Amino acid sequence: MSEPIISMKNVDYAYENKAVLSNINFEIPQGAFMGLVGPNGGGKTTLIKLILGILKPDHGEISLFNEPIGKFRAWNHIGFVSQKSNSFNKGFPATVFEVVSMGLTAKVGYLKFFTKKHKAEILKAIDQVGMGEYAYQNIGNLSGGQQQRVFIARSLVNDPKLLILDEPTVGVDNENVQRFYDLLHQLNQERNITLLLVTHDTGIMTEHATDIVCLNKTLYFHGDPKEYSSLTDRDLSRFYGHPVNLVTHDH
Repeated sequence: MSEPIISMKNVDYAYENKAVLSNINFEIPQGAFMGLVGPNGGGKTTLIKLILGILKPDHGEISLFNEPIGKFRAWNHIGFVSQKSNSFNKGFPATVFEVVSMGLTAKVGYLKFFTKKHKAEILKAIDQVGMGEYAYQNIGNLSGGQQQRVFIARSLVNDPKLLILDEPTVGVDNENVQRFYDLLHQLNQERNITLLLVTHDTGIMTEHATDIVCLNKTLYFHGDPKEYSSLTDRDLSRFYGHPVNLVTHDH
């Protein structure tokens, strides 16, 4: 069995004495594609912030790559893509190349020149997400789906072992959503990058994910997509706290 990339044991977190997460226990093995689903206000974003070290748990243990998060320093192993496409400033004067190069800032440093090797790494990351022909175009001229590919390239340029995506398809049209998920599937299968994807699209998760976690302040479900697909609408409504119908995507 693969070693866990992320491990959470008995994790609690409260904000102003109001419980946000309670008794969270799960592991993400290397090479997994985990979908994190649940209602708004269920604690998904808080969970991501705990994993990224932005927040500290009130109780419990978090480990990254078998190391306690308080001692973990290899943050270049983790890439993060947030909800960018619906809020990105289209007038931002930067090319695709320049945006992706920002992913190397921690390694190279501010106000430093990129070497030929660095430039080759940037172009390679752009090619890997299928955006090579747009490398020197202004990112503001791209569609939402294309922009999200660029943000993934910015994470890939550091050659991460784990990629965390927080509802990255918000504001992306349906056609590009499918292409986006196909790209994630490719990164997971061909590059063995472990993926943690926060999404409201439970149907698409049953097609691509290896594991699904349903979170609503506590962990209601953790299993494979087949198990999740077999849940009744009544089960899902109990998890979410309101009526839910699972829609399966056929492509």
